[in-house]
Amino acid sequence: MTPDPFLPVAPARVKTLVLPIGRIKRDRFDTFVKSLTPENVVQLRDVTADGRPNRNMFTPLAFPDGAMFYDLMTHVPPPSHLAQVPFDLYREPLALLAIADGSEINNVVLSKRQSGGRTVAETNIRSLDQELEDLRDRYPRILVHQVLLFDYVPSEENPIPIPEGIVTIPPPEQHKRTTMKTVMCDISSLILAEMTTLAKSYEGMTFINSPGHASTAEQMYGGQGPVGDPSRRNSQFTLPTNRSVSASGLIDRGHQARMSMPPVPFKGGTFGSNRAVSGQPATPPNGRSGLSNPPTNFDDITGDESASPEKALPPRPDLMDVFRTQGQDRVSVQGFGSGGSTDKKLHRGKSRFQIVLGSLYLQAGRWIDALRELTEGAAGAKSTNDHIWHGKALELSLIALLLLGWAGIEFDVHPILLPTADKGTALANQILEAEQKDPNQPRWLRRLQVYIPELLDRIISLYSRITAENLQPLPMSETIIRFSRMLTALHIADGKLDEWSLEMMVLGTPPPKRLTTSPRFTIVPTRTHILANLMKAYPGSASELLTTADRIVLLSGIASVLGLLGFQRKKAMIVRDLVSVLIGGLVEARTRGAADVGIHPAAGLVGLNGLGGNGHAGALDLTENDIEQGIGPFLGLLLKSYGVVTDDPGSTASLEGPATRDDSDEAVVARILKQSDLRNFGMRDIKLNILRTCVSFSEALPDFAGVLKYSSDLLRTAGSGTAPGLRREDAYPAIHREDQIRFATNISKTSNLAKRLGMGHLAAEYWDEFLLRGVKLEPLATTRTPVSHARSVLPNSVTTTRTSQDVNPFIYNPFLKQSDAAAGEKVLVAGEAATFKLTFQNTFEMDLELESIRLDTEGAEFESAVESLVIGPYRTQVLRISGVPKAAGTLRIKGAIIKVRGCRERRFPIFIEQWAPEQEQKVKGIGLAALDVPPAKRTPPTQRPEPESLELNVIAEQPVVVVKSSTLPQSSVMILEGERQKFSVTLQNLSTTTPVDFLLFSFQDSTQEPLQAAMASRDATPAELYEYELILAKKQALRIRKEGNQKRYIPPGGTAIFDFEILGKPGLTHGLIQVDYACLGVPPDELEEERFFTRQVSLALTVTVNASIEIARMDVFPLHGSIPEPLWLRAGSNKESMSELTADTHCLLMLDLRNAWPSNMVIQLESEDGARLEEHILPGNVNRVIFPIKRVYLEDPYASIPVLNPSRQRQFIVSSKLTPEMERANREAFWYREKVLDSLTGTWRTGPGGGTIAGGRSGSIELRAMRLTSRMIEAVKVDEIGVEISVLDASASPSSPEKQKHKSHAVAKVESFLQLRVAVTNRTNQPIYPLVRLMPSLCHRPLNVALDFTRKFAWNGTLQKALPLLAGGESAEVVMGVTALCRGEFEISASVEETMVWRPSEEEEEERRKRRSEVEKMQDAAMGMEIAGSKRERRVWCSRRPARVVVVRNDMDE
Repeated sequence: MTPDPFLPVAPARVKTLVLPIGRIKRDRFDTFVKSLTPENVVQLRDVTADGRPNRNMFTPLAFPDGAMFYDLMTHVPPPSHLAQVPFDLYREPLALLAIADGSEINNVVLSKRQSGGRTVAETNIRSLDQELEDLRDRYPRILVHQVLLFDYVPSEENPIPIPEGIVTIPPPEQHKRTTMKTVMCDISSLILAEMTTLAKSYEGMTFINSPGHASTAEQMYGGQGPVGDPSRRNSQFTLPTNRSVSASGLIDRGHQARMSMPPVPFKGGTFGSNRAVSGQPATPPNGRSGLSNPPTNFDDITGDESASPEKALPPRPDLMDVFRTQGQDRVSVQGFGSGGSTDKKLHRGKSRFQIVLGSLYLQAGRWIDALRELTEGAAGAKSTNDHIWHGKALELSLIALLLLGWAGIEFDVHPILLPTADKGTALANQILEAEQKDPNQPRWLRRLQVYIPELLDRIISLYSRITAENLQPLPMSETIIRFSRMLTALHIADGKLDEWSLEMMVLGTPPPKRLTTSPRFTIVPTRTHILANLMKAYPGSASELLTTADRIVLLSGIASVLGLLGFQRKKAMIVRDLVSVLIGGLVEARTRGAADVGIHPAAGLVGLNGLGGNGHAGALDLTENDIEQGIGPFLGLLLKSYGVVTDDPGSTASLEGPATRDDSDEAVVARILKQSDLRNFGMRDIKLNILRTCVSFSEALPDFAGVLKYSSDLLRTAGSGTAPGLRREDAYPAIHREDQIRFATNISKTSNLAKRLGMGHLAAEYWDEFLLRGVKLEPLATTRTPVSHARSVLPNSVTTTRTSQDVNPFIYNPFLKQSDAAAGEKVLVAGEAATFKLTFQNTFEMDLELESIRLDTEGAEFESAVESLVIGPYRTQVLRISGVPKAAGTLRIKGAIIKVRGCRERRFPIFIEQWAPEQEQKVKGIGLAALDVPPAKRTPPTQRPEPESLELNVIAEQPVVVVKSSTLPQSSVMILEGERQKFSVTLQNLSTTTPVDFLLFSFQDSTQEPLQAAMASRDATPAELYEYELILAKKQALRIRKEGNQKRYIPPGGTAIFDFEILGKPGLTHGLIQVDYACLGVPPDELEEERFFTRQVSLALTVTVNASIEIARMDVFPLHGSIPEPLWLRAGSNKESMSELTADTHCLLMLDLRNAWPSNMVIQLESEDGARLEEHILPGNVNRVIFPIKRVYLEDPYASIPVLNPSRQRQFIVSSKLTPEMERANREAFWYREKVLDSLTGTWRTGPGGGTIAGGRSGSIELRAMRLTSRMIEAVKVDEIGVEISVLDASASPSSPEKQKHKSHAVAKVESFLQLRVAVTNRTNQPIYPLVRLMPSLCHRPLNVALDFTRKFAWNGTLQKALPLLAGGESAEVVMGVTALCRGEFEISASVEETMVWRPSEEEEEERRKRRSEVEKMQDAAMGMEIAGSKRERRVWCSRRPARVVVVRNDMDE
């Protein structure tokens, strides 16, 4: 709010005291003052001149191009500053503006004094007028007293008269473009009018002493001042004690228009209408019409107070004639004042008055008049060796020239300002060089820029001369700092006096560029020259001559100039001294203030700010706003200069509100990188000392926020700023454990004290950005973990018949897979609590208390629990925290919101990976400028720490199902091999809001794993693989029973019963029933989401399987001859079917069955043709049973062994251990065994005595234990070509039953005619070319005798005959007449041989190839079983049973 006191043109500013009046809030007061600040420069062309003739000495009409500069201040200058008046006239306020809030006028009465008034508003306005009178009495030396009533809206019905001295300002929405400007112009008009009286008062003084002398102080404060009443400066000289503000000059303002503003008609009602015209005299009592034309000599000046008012003075020379000769005004002076003095004192007094008058002209904006008076005064002071006033005149003259250059007015440098002759040549050369560099620069500015460095040095040397009147340290140091600012502006502008440099000098505009430590030797003035002059202003050891506040101001001014020059380290050293001075002053002020109010000085941070009253701390009594606006940036610059690791390295402010903090991932990473750079900058020990000083300074204020901030910054600077890894890198801080505990305790105590005093918003910033090192989701219970499935795994139709055994067990079952732990950890269920594991790090040797911890999430709504934790010294610690997602969707955990004790609650990102800053191998930048290089632009780029996040998927509410009960006691069962038992399981839905509409059962048992291992064996044959697959697919140990149309649904809170079945099989020891359930909300075939989630509940079973009926041995025999009737009857055949059981159609199966169960058992065998056999077997006994079975015909006994596992259907594996012959034998045995097993079933049951009773056990016999050898296969199989031989009587009728019935055994008489029939049947589906061969022989004879039947047996024809092509499925018959020539027994056998191999046509071959798969073709080719196009040889088939003919004598009976 206060302008820069070290601005080069500060002596030209009008100091204005701004105070609150009436009822007004602090923020409103600040707002109103800020609205006046933009109008602190008032152009004289906009100011209305006062119409009174005795108030026109400083009329703006004389120099409309000038301007007045206002210095608005809200505090009274200290006495050390006022003691410099009138040498430094600008230090004393000339105007007082009392700010009032118009919005409070109509609320309550502002003052209890009875002021009268019809309404509250009128009463309050009169109260303001009375308070304005009090201000006039309190500050009598101020020229103008005005009340600015902001936001005032006059009443239209009952207008209130506004007293004189009160200016009303409408609310901002009613402001015009020139509203505030008009207010400042009116105030300027009043000040210019009253300056005449001020100038007259100095004119009437007997002598103007230099600052620091008793006579001056006596005149200014309590002694004999200017002639007249010392109580008030204006309207002295027998003027009536009326108000100091004259309003008579406002009469003609309505008829005058401002030059730079649009003409606005004067409205007295808005800005002080109804103001009475003062009755003050129109002329001062000395008889002059004004001091616009001062006296030409001191003879005209008299101390007689009764001088005639009508006495006239000669007119002054022309105002524009500013370059008069020094002797032009010299006159003979005889005496000065009442006591008389020497001629030297008279001249010195005259020159000093001219310098004071020139200072007034400078403040009034009339720079040409000021330049004239100042140059004349400088000449007079020089001639009288008045060094300090000579220097003052030169200084103010230079300021006037700078203001003229800023306004763009051409001027000439007065000879009094020019350097001496010995320096003229060098300066002339500099002028030529400047002209060559910039020929467009105005000549007067070029000459002035060359003269400025030498002129400033001359002024400083004048001030520094040791004479009877020495300049005090305060104005001397301030002047040097102002001169350094002037030279710095020139240096920043590359040595040119141009628009930029003038703006920096006059208005304090920030420099267009920031200087670094790069050399600038060619620019005049050089930084070395500026620095040498600047350090002369450093306050010396004579501290008794300067107050603490003055020393602080001087040090801050030096630091600001060093900062503009780019000397950051030198600036930091000055600022460090400044802090030391501040601490001493604050401690002294706190001690003095505490003693005044009766508090012990060691009361700590409670101090003065906690008292609520006036602490009597003087200039160091800082309010909270002063701390925030001044101390914070000041100390921030100090810490930045030393490279202290602050909480926000990008800002120089130290006290930011929590709402301005950005804790996003990007901001935290940028903060970490910036802090890392700061750690590598400078020396850590110096940083820690600076921070300790700042902590002491904040404690001395006392400043709670400063103590919290700088204590946390100290811990942050001392810390390593790394994220240690598993190898435990050294992250120990740089201060001892005691210091760590002390500063952490300091933060805690200060925070607690601030809360008790009602400042709960104050908190420190935690010092380690890597506090949170990990967030993990604790795995849910197995029964509550959601398992993800793709929609494609759903069966096409999930109905009540959908069970696990309905699915091919060889097809991948996703519901039986092991749930992915990683995927399971990323799924939450809405409405159900989840637990997270948070990992924290503490790299300090002290306990760290986390008052509150909660998760920071985005996405789906999530409610986190709040936990607390105390982390031990130098360790990582784990905390488990729970939370409940409220809705389905995507949930992202980005970090945690943590409140560390004494620190601000903030968000911490998750940093899982270790991180440490990389040491720069090649230093490519030094100084503070190196810290401004962004990390992304560095080479190589800086490695950034990567914040992590935990992505979670929240699904809709799901039910929770448990196994309520089971009919199996303790979930265990004992069962026999082949036995099936039923049991029930009751499932209960614990959810009270969500039903179960999707249930899927899967089963596992102990036999599956060995089967899977056997199937994976590379040595298993295809037959063995088929056997394993069949057991796995068709003989499941567990399955669900299909009970009608049972609906799979469990209502909320309800139960459902499901029936299961268990099969006893070897190796079964345990089983598992797994239930996958979910609430889909829609039928599975209508599910739209790509993925769905199920939960699992399982029931483990313990199974004991005991042996029942075992097959100890088996065999197959062919039938020879007729079958005894008792055997057929025992087999359950009736007499009618006995004739159909022939040796050609049946064979005998022998089984040795052992009863391994300690109880009687009844076994039953049954074939597909209805044959049935029962057998009682005692415990431990083995019974042999013989059972007839039908013989088997196979179209292709060498077909490929089928594959039940779809995954093996495309595989073709040929074992190198098997020859084609062995492979054909294995295939043939496989297919005949399968046919036999398909036609035969076996069961058993238990019961006393072999009978069946209720509650007995029953099961099936495992017949697949049978294995067929080649001999058994020959007994079972039926040939492809059937050859049947029969012998009939030739005399029988062809249609007789005897004729039609083929007999393989016949009795005939010697030489009787018989008919031999051979029936050939092609059972295949391919035609053959048969050749029938007959072979008669004698029975019971050796082979050489048996074939000698030439004379014993005769036949009609040949014994071999070729038949035509015999199609598949057709039969052909060969008939031949034969006769036995002797008695005996004859056998006639036959064989069928292929005369040629049948070849199918190309169309048939192509069709056959299409039907066969590529795998079958490859397998047939590998096993040598090609059919078409192969080298297959001709085949031969023999009759299995020959025809027998018994020949008897003719006289014997058949």
